[in-house]
Amino acid sequence: MHYALITKTLGVLLMIFSFTMAPPALLAWYFQDGGELPFASAFAVIFFLGLLLWLPTWHRRGELRTRDGFLIVTLFWTVLGSIGALPFLLNPQLNISLTDAVFESISGITTTGGTVLSGLDNLPPSLLFYRQQLQWLGGMGIIVLAIAILPLLGVGGMQLYRAEMPGPMKDAKLTPRIAETAKTLWFIYLAFTLLCAFFYRLAGMSWFDAISHSFSTVATGGFSTHDANMAYFDSTLINMIGAVFIFLGSISFALHFAVFRGRNLKEYFYDPEFRSFITLLLGYVAVLSVVLWAYGVFQQTPGTLFSHAIFQALSFSSSTGFVSTNASLWPSFLPYFLVFTSFIGGCAGSTSGGMKVIRVALFFRQSFRELKQMIYPSAVFSVQFGRRAVSSTIMQAVWGFIGVYIFLTVLFIMVFMATGLDFGTAFSATAASLNNLGQGIEGVAHGFGGLSNAAKWTMCFAMLLGRLEIFTLLVLFTPLFWRQ
Repeated sequence: MHYALITKTLGVLLMIFSFTMAPPALLAWYFQDGGELPFASAFAVIFFLGLLLWLPTWHRRGELRTRDGFLIVTLFWTVLGSIGALPFLLNPQLNISLTDAVFESISGITTTGGTVLSGLDNLPPSLLFYRQQLQWLGGMGIIVLAIAILPLLGVGGMQLYRAEMPGPMKDAKLTPRIAETAKTLWFIYLAFTLLCAFFYRLAGMSWFDAISHSFSTVATGGFSTHDANMAYFDSTLINMIGAVFIFLGSISFALHFAVFRGRNLKEYFYDPEFRSFITLLLGYVAVLSVVLWAYGVFQQTPGTLFSHAIFQALSFSSSTGFVSTNASLWPSFLPYFLVFTSFIGGCAGSTSGGMKVIRVALFFRQSFRELKQMIYPSAVFSVQFGRRAVSSTIMQAVWGFIGVYIFLTVLFIMVFMATGLDFGTAFSATAASLNNLGQGIEGVAHGFGGLSNAAKWTMCFAMLLGRLEIFTLLVLFTPLFWRQ
């Protein structure tokens, strides 16, 4: 383990993150909302801590190993989530405990979007912007941005990229050099964000709301600047714009790059995961529309019914957690159905959470292969995904991931019930945190501020697990990882 390089890299990343305090500090000065000093103080503390880590090791150069990458990614997200709580703690207009501040910060940087705050409409604009900015940085992964400059510091970045990017086939690079890959991903990410903000503004949002919500839309985060979330705007047009950019954020950014490079939209439909995702979304919207129509919800306005069905299907299945209406009050099984869609999530390599469509699709194809094998024991069947046969190594990884994911889901439900929650609320809290969904039903339908501190810290751990796709964090708890 290269501890000197790990310390140096962590110091550099913290110093980079400290400069993200500048935009909300400038907003605080512009709006005169009293947030200048808290953000300036947070910048000084974070930069100084990063400098303390970097100075003793600045001269060390070398290539990070895979194990080093896992440790840096886990440490950085844990430290970042914790130290990102400083602006919440230092702001005099926000009387908040350490637990709630860390919860809000981790929920933001992991793009979970669950909140313990209320009265958002009355909070300082700079603080609201900071929450949105946390989600935007976490969406693509601040580490993917940082590794674009790490080679200049004498530290290789491929190990960080492998540990950070989600999905079972994450070894493929878009461009030959990892720094170029990171720059390409962020160029696409920034372009989507700017387009989203522009269309939100055209649809009637203020520039502040448009930019803020574009951050959490493309990041599939779910934070809003209003307590009512997207329902505050009461606009079908805004909901549809949001649905489009949530959809784009839920698609693999490697696929976006392939389309961008080839200037051919057909590349989307050549991808089997994209086709599977579209099929699932159509199924979700059909179920929601039929049940809402059958129960007479929005019966007088079928266009409104359909728009809410599309928006909520995309929001929950992508783990965004935006709400255009109070879906927790929808009839029959619909609230639980929406939560279950978040377990599948979006595409691998996207900003969404959950197990990812490619894993679930491969899981069902493997199950079907086993059925055929029972009928024809002597035949040889391969698992096909698109036009390719999937290797047994990938299938073993998929089975292992899904098995651990289900086990952790059950375990977290039991832990939350041990803190005093009923089963429905415990299940919702598990889905909201492990899937990075952020939106709850039952006892947490209106936020997570009423949970005990034990439940909130458990959710923080689950959010980190979900953001790092479980194994990146769990591998640190194995004795084999620490052996030389």
